[in-house]
Amino acid sequence: MMEIREGYMPFMGYQTYYRMVGTQTGNKKPLILLHGGPGSTHNYFEVLDRLAEEDGRQLVMYDQIGCGESYVEDRPDLWNAEVWIRELEELRSHLGLSQAHLLGQSWGGMLLLEYLCNHEPEGIKSIILSSTLPASWMWGQEQMRMVRYLPQEMQDAIEKATASGDYSDPAYVEAEAEYMRRHAAETPKEDAPDCLRRPVRKGLEAYITGWGPNEFTPLGTLKDYDVTGQLRDIKAPALIVSGGDDLCTPYIAKYMYDRIPESRWELFRTCRHMCFVEENEQYIKLLKDWLNANDE
Repeated sequence: MMEIREGYMPFMGYQTYYRMVGTQTGNKKPLILLHGGPGSTHNYFEVLDRLAEEDGRQLVMYDQIGCGESYVEDRPDLWNAEVWIRELEELRSHLGLSQAHLLGQSWGGMLLLEYLCNHEPEGIKSIILSSTLPASWMWGQEQMRMVRYLPQEMQDAIEKATASGDYSDPAYVEAEAEYMRRHAAETPKEDAPDCLRRPVRKGLEAYITGWGPNEFTPLGTLKDYDVTGQLRDIKAPALIVSGGDDLCTPYIAKYMYDRIPESRWELFRTCRHMCFVEENEQYIKLLKDWLNANDE
């Protein structure tokens, strides 16, 4: 039976929850998974658990401060890249992850790139940039471009909310929900894995303070995030993964692919924002091949 170990790391007077799946075997380096949001949780990464058993590779996932089992509220001063980077650094030290692969999905990929480009960590064997972005402005522009494929009344509702800053109108709520259904994910069905249906404590404060009111409008502490000029300096082998209907549009994925020297891009043509859920078998096979090729 696959070993699963859970625990908490003291962090800034609070606790960061982590979950380790499997054990490290041979020369296979662990894979650290950075979830999206800000304010999402590790839960959806549990669909990758069998990678630990099938590949003999340890997976390490955690709930970033502000959400899930690391929930904190009424601390807007915490919701910034500096705190989340410090948490990642301390987690690696706490768990003895001196050498590892990193996978960041959505905001987790932003965190990964910020860490790699501006903190020069040691021991990173490779990186997986899953449905992510190198600049907030680029993400905002691409989302607004895709909004134009919604019905006109939905476009109008989003434009009105964006101009006024009032996101309470039911017409806007419906329009945003439809946009996210098309490009992010839909409500999990009854036969979906338990980890996708399990109630979680999302960090709404972390999301709004860190990013903004929605995917189209980066207004938070991450609004100036931009590592586009540093992509060419990345030394670690990089696997870029995105979906054909993803919030991470093919333009964003190709932008990173064109500029990161040792990179490979895999486009899951029919997927949205969570390729590892929608094409789980294919995604796990891709990870196996990639990680085993980059352990040395």
